Amino acid sequence: MIHRRGMAKKKGGVGRHVTKNVSRMFNPNLREQRVWVPELKKFVRVKMTARGLKTINKNGAYVTLKKAGLIAA
Repeated sequence: MIHRRGMAKKKGGVGRHVTKNVSRMFNPNLREQRVWVPELKKFVRVKMTARGLKTINKNGAYVTLKKAGLIAA
């Protein structure tokens, strides 16, 4: 991202000038999700990434959440 200041030439100014470069932010794709855990016979509400949801679909909810430390055995 580039910060600029000044008025554009076509609007009557002397032009825009770059004053600062800001590094890009990488944030995880977080979502609040209800996950059905068949071993517990209940839903568990978890804040997880989209990648974590794919892992649950692949390995199973109970195994994945237990490994993450979100379910006490």
